[in-house]
Amino acid sequence: MPEAVHIEPNPGRGPDLQRIMTDVAQGDQEAFSVLYDAVAGPVFGTVRRLLRDHAQSEEVAQEVLVEVWRRAAGYRPERGTVINWILTLAHRRAVDRVRSVEAAAVRDHNAALLDRTPEFDEVSEQVEARSEREQLQRCLGSLSEIQRQSVTLAYYQGLTYKEVAETLSTPLGTIKTRLRDGLIRLRDCLGVTV
Repeated sequence: MPEAVHIEPNPGRGPDLQRIMTDVAQGDQEAFSVLYDAVAGPVFGTVRRLLRDHAQSEEVAQEVLVEVWRRAAGYRPERGTVINWILTLAHRRAVDRVRSVEAAAVRDHNAALLDRTPEFDEVSEQVEARSEREQLQRCLGSLSEIQRQSVTLAYYQGLTYKEVAETLSTPLGTIKTRLRDGLIRLRDCLGVTV
């Protein structure tokens, strides 16, 4: 339930809003002009406290005052003072605007996320690449330890055959044989045709 803003009536000061509201309800434009002058400041203040943005506050305050003109016949004195009724309308309208702005921000954020969503081709390529990496890992696992070390050093770390031989303290000819045998096994495991 929205928080109502209460302003105590000042007998003898300012216009009789109850009487003026009765005239406004009957379509009296001059009475509305007097009502407008009396309540525009408090309406703007109420709205401004919630919205904080000056331009939006002015816009919402105008909407509230138009609503007062249109709904004047619906005002019931037994439910509260004129100013409280008007400020309750203002509070509700400001809360609606805040919710509307927040919802728009969420929609904009979601739309931006959709714009950044990769197209189908990119997604399928990523899935395919991941699948190929997983298959390569399985095939590397099928090599002997020394073949896997040799292939990894030569092809993933970029070492030359001589550097692989030095790193593994193994003769160069043995490294070449292990690499050749390991690559043949990888080719067969991956289903690559030459």
